[in-house]
Amino acid sequence: MIARDFILNLPSRINPAALTDLDSTFHFDISGPNGGHFTVVVGSGEVNVETGLIGDPKCVVTVSDTNLESLLSGKLNPMMAMMMGKIKVSNTSEMMKYAKIFGLL
Repeated sequence: MIARDFILNLPSRINPAALTDLDSTFHFDISGPNGGHFTVVVGSGEVNVETGLIGDPKCVVTVSDTNLESLLSGKLNPMMAMMMGKIKVSNTSEMMKYAKIFGLL
């Protein structure tokens, strides 16, 4: 799956019931030709994705498009990727709340 498409299609892949009482903002800074800058806002039982870095995030994820695509395909272990610096997460505890919901684990 292409990194950009994964982020842009998040709202259609998430069960709204999984978002009950969740509220957060994420910035995804994805380098490479299949990347871009994206803001993911979770609140009121829905997920919205905007192009660009908007607002004040609780968590910033910095990754290359190839590393995100490897993670999504199961070729890259998320914890190893973080320890090796292939994925940088500014607030690990915030990301852990959402990683499974987003389909990153």
